[in-house]
Amino acid sequence: MNVPDRPHTPQHAYLFADPAAHSLSPQMHRAAFAHAGIDGEYTARRVGAAGLPEAVAGLRQPGVLGANLSLPHKESVPALLDDLTPAARAIGAVNTVIHSGGRLRGDNTDAPGLLAALADADAPTGGLSVVLGAGGAARAAVYALRQAGHDVLVVNRTHARAQALAAELGGRAAWPETAPWSAVTLLVNASSAGLDAPDDSPLPTFPPLDPRALVYDMVYRPAETRLLRDARAAGLRAENGLGMLAHQARLAFTAWTGADVPVAVFLEALKVAEATGDPAP
Repeated sequence: MNVPDRPHTPQHAYLFADPAAHSLSPQMHRAAFAHAGIDGEYTARRVGAAGLPEAVAGLRQPGVLGANLSLPHKESVPALLDDLTPAARAIGAVNTVIHSGGRLRGDNTDAPGLLAALADADAPTGGLSVVLGAGGAARAAVYALRQAGHDVLVVNRTHARAQALAAELGGRAAWPETAPWSAVTLLVNASSAGLDAPDDSPLPTFPPLDPRALVYDMVYRPAETRLLRDARAAGLRAENGLGMLAHQARLAFTAWTGADVPVAVFLEALKVAEATGDPAP
């Protein structure tokens, strides 16, 4: 007796963010699905704060692998999940939700993704590291750098938030005007300053850093932010956030699928997307 084939359902993963149109994550994950031979689809969705509970509830459906979270959801989504990894619980922010059997687990791949990107960029390991910002991305950065043994200073326009972050995750807080900039060998922008705004900077007056310093901007669109231009004008090495984006995406993809796709696949997809100006649907 011939048994008809069961209908095949592709696997789905999402990005929930507001805004979402700038994201290059769909291009990366589609390339990873193709490389791994998995019938999968990744979609960037603009989801506001009010719509997040409904969007997250939809991740429990069959055929859904999970989702990435970006601004402004990384700190609010944990309350909607069933469980958190130890890192996500310590950081207090989630950028990856993993669906398994109707349950949702939150993880944070930003932290290891940042460390991998900094290693690729041969970032200095001595001296003082400064993290700009106090949101979910900054929390991941401070956690990662502290875990790696860095001396971390948190600088944010709202000083009270910098103090709270440093008190919780380690390091110290400083005002932008009083930070010991000349001792800084690693500057990480974990704020949204510069996102789709090439003339905006988290440091309108660029400070005099240690000549060995690396400036790492998590923002990747535009590829050349004002912060990076100012750093290079000062004779410093500077990198945008594409490397971190690729590394954190690879870790999320492995968590969803079990497939270990080389980071080069993600980086090549980013290179093609940047060259063609391909927008995320």
